[in-house]
Amino acid sequence: MKIGIMGGTFDPLHIGHLLAAESARDAYELDEVWFMPSHIPPHKDKAGATGEERLAMVTEAIKGHSSFRTLDIEVERGGISYTINTIEELKITYPAFDFYFIIGADMVNYLPHWDRIEDLSQLITFIGVGRPGSPLDLNALPSYLQSKVLLADMPLVDISSSDIREKAEAGHSIRYMVPEVVYDYIVRSGIYGIQP
Repeated sequence: MKIGIMGGTFDPLHIGHLLAAESARDAYELDEVWFMPSHIPPHKDKAGATGEERLAMVTEAIKGHSSFRTLDIEVERGGISYTINTIEELKITYPAFDFYFIIGADMVNYLPHWDRIEDLSQLITFIGVGRPGSPLDLNALPSYLQSKVLLADMPLVDISSSDIREKAEAGHSIRYMVPEVVYDYIVRSGIYGIQP
């Protein structure tokens, strides 16, 4: 089985995340895409919503898609999550699966700095999806990574979770930047300062 892993903070999950996952799934005929919210990612300070809240938002958003699943492994583990540890665990549980880690163009350029990236590149293939303002230059990557990164085009949507949080905290509308079920969850929960 070909499984795409869409890791991220998803604080909150927005339409760009969904478009990236669907674009990668379609381009490389992935059987499923597993959305994996991190508890605390190594490259970010802290999340605005709890791991459980972010997991709930992702689960709500992908509920109707037959090829999308939620993976709670990093939220359940707690602490800082490194992709290598998670993938090693998944390879033990699902040894016959081929894993493709879906990332944005900004992360493709940052891959050489990931924890144990040489080991990780032996276990998975990366799919880099195009995002506004982040050109993909595979030649800039170390040679061991160049053949381990596939590229997928996606509609250019200039939305980020941090922009959404800032808008919400400033009292501006975030409607239509996130799926309707995520918006409803945010309003119901009062996350990011939005009150019901």
